[in-house]
Amino acid sequence: MEDNTANGKVVELKPLPKQYEAWQYLMDDTTKYLLFGGGAGGGKSWLLAEWLMYMSMVYPETKWFVGRLELKRLMASTFITFKKVCAFHEIADSMWKLNSQYNFIEFQNGSRIDLLDVAPQPKDPLYERFGSLEYTGGAGEEVGEWPFRPFDVLKSRIGRHLNKELDLMPKFLLTANPKKNWLKRVIYDPYRKGTLGPKYRFVQSLYSDNHYTADEYGENLNEITDPILKQRLRDGDWDYSEDSDALCTSGAIQDIFRNVLEFSPEKYASLDVARFGKDKTKLYLWQGWNIYKFYIWHGQDTRMTVEKVKTILREEGIPMSRLAVDEIGIGGGVVDGLRGCRGFVSNASPMENPNAPRQTVLRNGILVEVTPKDNFGSLKDQCGYYLAEKINNHAVGFDCEDPNLQEEVEQELSQLRDAKPDGDGKKRLVKKEEMKENLGRSPDNLDCMIMRAIFDFLPSSSENTYANEVRVRKNRQRNSENCQP
Repeated sequence: MEDNTANGKVVELKPLPKQYEAWQYLMDDTTKYLLFGGGAGGGKSWLLAEWLMYMSMVYPETKWFVGRLELKRLMASTFITFKKVCAFHEIADSMWKLNSQYNFIEFQNGSRIDLLDVAPQPKDPLYERFGSLEYTGGAGEEVGEWPFRPFDVLKSRIGRHLNKELDLMPKFLLTANPKKNWLKRVIYDPYRKGTLGPKYRFVQSLYSDNHYTADEYGENLNEITDPILKQRLRDGDWDYSEDSDALCTSGAIQDIFRNVLEFSPEKYASLDVARFGKDKTKLYLWQGWNIYKFYIWHGQDTRMTVEKVKTILREEGIPMSRLAVDEIGIGGGVVDGLRGCRGFVSNASPMENPNAPRQTVLRNGILVEVTPKDNFGSLKDQCGYYLAEKINNHAVGFDCEDPNLQEEVEQELSQLRDAKPDGDGKKRLVKKEEMKENLGRSPDNLDCMIMRAIFDFLPSSSENTYANEVRVRKNRQRNSENCQP
């Protein structure tokens, strides 16, 4: 496999079989996004560096990028591989140079490769720093480490520089090891199910596919003691065993659609509110801990949500005091419209655990018996852990025949993970922002399920206590703020 590059230099490519398969997709007129790798030692970085070098030299004045989570790691790894590729093909140092001040590689023929740091920056959460860039194509190294947003933004920046003039299909090459995040959801899972779109391709390459280093890599990978890491890097297993921080097993999550629970006469409802956006308003109806009915509304204003929920609760015989509503943001207006419901404030303090032994404490000089609070960072953390325990005990059911919704729920429940914070040692879930990054959407189903747990922390006679306490606390805060000079 060979081709003439600029300055009459002949570059002879000798790809491995899996690399050759990837080259076919990189050169066709259909594929736009190619995921290559899925294991350690399969020649990912070499393919990436060789392709960028090749395209830059064959097509003068084109503009490319290579991104990694941290620029330091890109320079210490990817750039070193790029130099090895150039040396292997006897590309003279005079034909390209590194601009270390502005982080790009410039070729003698005017082509350029930008070196991008895709790590999140507090001052640029939307990655607007990439918004005005124009590229012929590009590549991402170890994209399993990336948040979803830089991939989403950079997708829109390729195909904008000399593609029409040179009749070049825009390409985005991705290299990665297996990771249970947006990459698995967007590419690997559809690939496995045979539903991957025509613009996407996946080529798996493992250490055993690289005959140059197979023996050495195989020996090193076999010595990995962490079984999960070994499954990912050696075996290329995207469905590797449970993460150490996962609160639910995948089997228990899947079983919620098959569990048969004892009949409970107690009915509850939980409501996650959205308004005119891409998120959906969802209402779950519960019989005990079984979801027996659900409603999903798109682009609905809060007034209509209030009226529909009132009608449904009345028809189902569910008291307003057994409806939990996310009170953060626009949900506050819905809580006001559904008088008597339980407003769920996710960052409120944890509640007393009625199952814990009571303790005697001194309050205002008086000895009183109290039920201690669990050591959680917030109410949502407490309810999330409680939900996970119920799921693992096969005590949650969901009457749902829609495979798409089932898949959504399974994906969101897999985000019930321990954040393992340092410092005070309180138990916390991973942040919702991280869940959104991994899912590519808001975990609305999970939020509805977490809110159901609130009703297990107070006896029925105290159902309105929590909502009243929250409302009093918020009113005091507003009054305090209004009194500020």
